[in-house]
Parts: sequence; structure tokens; C-alpha cells
Amino acid sequence: MDRNQLVLNILEKKSYLCIGLDTDFLKLPRHLLKEPNPVFEFNKQIIDSTKDHCVAYKINTAFYEAMGLAGWEAMEKTIKYIPSTHFTIADAKRGDIGNSSAQYAKAFFDTLAFDAITVAPYMGEDSIRPFLDYPNKWTIVLCLTSNEGANDFEMLKTSNSFVYEKVLEKVSGWGTPENLMFVVGATNPSLLGQIRAAAPDHFLLVPGVGAQGGSLREISVNGLNSDVGLLVNVSRAIIYASPLPDFAKAAAAAARIYHEEMKTLLAKIPVAHHR
Repeated sequence: MDRNQLVLNILEKKSYLCIGLDTDFLKLPRHLLKEPNPVFEFNKQIIDSTKDHCVAYKINTAFYEAMGLAGWEAMEKTIKYIPSTHFTIADAKRGDIGNSSAQYAKAFFDTLAFDAITVAPYMGEDSIRPFLDYPNKWTIVLCLTSNEGANDFEMLKTSNSFVYEKVLEKVSGWGTPENLMFVVGATNPSLLGQIRAAAPDHFLLVPGVGAQGGSLREISVNGLNSDVGLLVNVSRAIIYASPLPDFAKAAAAAARIYHEEMKTLLAKIPVAHHR
């Protein structure tokens, strides 16, 4: 999916919600365990109930890889089931030497046909270049994360800037706003504003809303740009809204709340396309 289509989908739906399918087998409603593929059945019902409220789905591949062959099968079936109208992200956080990255790019862009993949930048340009060279695909680079360990490297000061600022400055020159996004954690809204100023045109993938406590309003105030420019990811607060057989209905209700708040924010916060 190219940028124009992504922006059009966001503006038409008035939603920049991305739902994370971080599906943990141990948290599945018990009645699904009788299904041939419980993880896929869970995802299928979540997608069916939430697709009207979001524009993207993010699959955290670790939850699927941990289950071996059955998990990989569930991931393949899930990615094929997601409607083509929705942007798809492989949250795989890959990043290796060039020939290995080329194989990761083939796996997630060709074999699984995701629209985007998350990558770690710390091995340099040659580790990311194979992803960026795919047409109409997106590379989403970790910039400033919300985990405690972000202080170990991302927040280190080097000369006049932090490491995450160096990453943003350097990586921005490797791609364009048409194929490059950045991950910015929701728990640092003031820093999000600084990142938006430094990267005014790029999309930002923002995890950390919901169970992690990030504020959707603060993210929006600090992160929206002329094309909206945000994909705000919510995982647990939506997909695990209920542990009971009504889980899909509960997920829809939770997603609707975020969607309605996004509609309100887009109406209140100046965005060029809405003028």
C-alpha cells in the first residue's frame, strides 16, 4: 500500500488506529481451544469485529514464532485474511547484515506480503537497505521506544544530541516519507513533538496507548501532521477486552471508543487535509 492510499483510508475513515494482534495462546478464551487453529480463529473474529474502526493491523511475530510451525501457519492465515483495505505491519524488529536482511525482506514482503516491517537501525544502513529497496513497501525504524531499557542507548547523549536523534537524522536520509516510518513510544509525548518537528513529513507508528498508559490526545496534539501522519497502535486493551466468549464484541466496543476519540481529535486539531 502506497502513501496516498494509506492517507486516503485514514481520512475517509477518520481513524488512525492500528490494532496489534499480539495473540498469546495462553490468553485465548477457553472455548476456542477446540478449534483446529485457535490463534487464527481468535484473530479472525477480532478482525471481523474491529475492521470498521481501524486502518491497520500489526502482527507481533514473536507470539507466532514461539509456537513453531502452528504459529507460523496462524500468522500466514491471518495476514491473508486481513482485508486489502487495511495496512499490515510485521512487528518483527529485524536488523542484520545485508544478505540476511535481504532474506528477511523476502520472507515478510514477498512470502507473507506484509505492507511494512519494523527494523532495528543499530547495525547501520546496509542492514536496512534491503527493506527500503522494495517498491510500495514500508520500513518502520525503531527511533524512541517506551521500554525502561530505552535509557541504555536511545537516551544516551552524544555531543549535542541523543542517540535517538542521531538515528532519526541519519535514517531519514536513507529513505523518504513514501517508504519510511519511525517507531516513537506513546509515553513520551513531549519528545514526540520534538521528533515531529525534526521529521515533519514521515509517518510515526506510536505504540504504548491503552495498557501502557499513553494518552491519545497528547500523542495527537504533538504528532499529527498535514497527512495525519500517525498510526497509533493499541493491542491488549482491545484484543483482550474480555476473556469470555463475547471477546470479539468487547474488542469492537473498545476499538469504537478509540475511533470516536480520533474522530473528535481530527475535528479539533488543525490538519491541512481537513481545512
